[in-house]
Amino acid sequence: MRTIPPVGKKLRSPGGSFFYEVQGPCCVLYDREQLPWPSCRLSWKGKEPSWNRVGKRFVPDLAASRCPAFSVKAHDAWGDTWDQVLVIYHDRLEGELKRSWYAKVPAGHAYPVFP
Repeated sequence: MRTIPPVGKKLRSPGGSFFYEVQGPCCVLYDREQLPWPSCRLSWKGKEPSWNRVGKRFVPDLAASRCPAFSVKAHDAWGDTWDQVLVIYHDRLEGELKRSWYAKVPAGHAYPVFP
């Protein structure tokens, strides 16, 4: 898959048990307030308590930064549906598509996306 699938396109899971209806492309971010407190630290400052967080609150998912991610509506064989973010790890973003997908400053904007 070297192009972005259009909204509404249906993708099958590798095992065929689920299918996903694409709602649109997205960038996967983690909210550091929801991560376990010891792993949230970006830097250490002396004898600071370990639960103090230093750095940006929202950080991009580095594992998914080279792969396309989509907001999807998932369906299973029993008729259940749910919304989720689907990262297609077996496909890699390349060139201009990679630079635009996880850009800190989108083309034409002068402000950073990640606060």
